[in-house]
Amino acid sequence: MNNHTIAKRWLKAFNEHNLENLLGLYDDNAEHFSPKLKIRKPETNGLIKGKAAMRNWWKDAFDRLPSLAYKEVSITANDERVFMEYTRIVSGEENMNVAEVLEIKNGKIVASRVYHG
Repeated sequence: MNNHTIAKRWLKAFNEHNLENLLGLYDDNAEHFSPKLKIRKPETNGLIKGKAAMRNWWKDAFDRLPSLAYKEVSITANDERVFMEYTRIVSGEENMNVAEVLEIKNGKIVASRVYHG
């Protein structure tokens, strides 16, 4: 599976709120950084590590925001990374432009980093 396909599967799993498919794309020891983590869980300083922490984070997001969806803007991929741009859509909130970088090794995401204003 190439890295562009991994990004497409990531977006599909996220938009379906399919936690198992989403986590299946990650290495067991993957790291995830997000400005939203800094706000909602300040003790993390924006960084969580491992699938268990990611499961808790995304389950909470899916439970709190049932309308949460990402609309793809662009995906650029090479052998090691994916740069994705998407629009975060939540009912009752202003749409947010987001960029995310996925680092991929041996077909699994080992790190993801979210950027937004």
